[in-house]
Amino acid sequence: MENSKKMSTGKITLIIIAVLTIFLIFFGVGSYNSMVKLKEKADNQSSNIDTQLKRRSDLIPNLLNTVKGSAAHETEVINSIAKSREKLAGSASMSDKAQADSELTGALNRLLMVVENYPDLKANANFTGLMDELSGTENRISVARKDYNDAAMEYNQKIKTFPMVVVANMFGFQAIDYFQASENDKEVPSVNFG
Repeated sequence: MENSKKMSTGKITLIIIAVLTIFLIFFGVGSYNSMVKLKEKADNQSSNIDTQLKRRSDLIPNLLNTVKGSAAHETEVINSIAKSREKLAGSASMSDKAQADSELTGALNRLLMVVENYPDLKANANFTGLMDELSGTENRISVARKDYNDAAMEYNQKIKTFPMVVVANMFGFQAIDYFQASENDKEVPSVNFG
């Protein structure tokens, strides 16, 4: 009778251990998969920012050529835009992109101030069309930044909360940077050609 009790206690212990092991395996796999999905979502949103930054960067040469025709002696502003554009194209990390984007935005704002001195340029249909496209692209960049930061927040919260932090540390999941605008970028530049 004692042997039978020991055997049934041993079986119960094995069953409990097996159930806990299966639970931990499913929890680990599910946790890992959910973190991968959130990381991929953040990476996708990061790509959306890159796409819109590239779109803006592609508009700039046409804009600069238009300005050069009417305001050829404004080389300092034109050169600062070109340098900022190159820096943005070479940025790898999210913080580098944010810094380069801030510099480019500042240079474009200086260009808008210069344009105020050239009524012929403000009346140029090509320039006006490019500025409209640039304005639309700035809006898309703003939306892409917000979407990326939302995805980054969701991912970062997931990997930092218990019990997910244990799984995240086991598999090497790291927090990702937010796309943070500089203080200058927090104000939308005003474009007034009227």
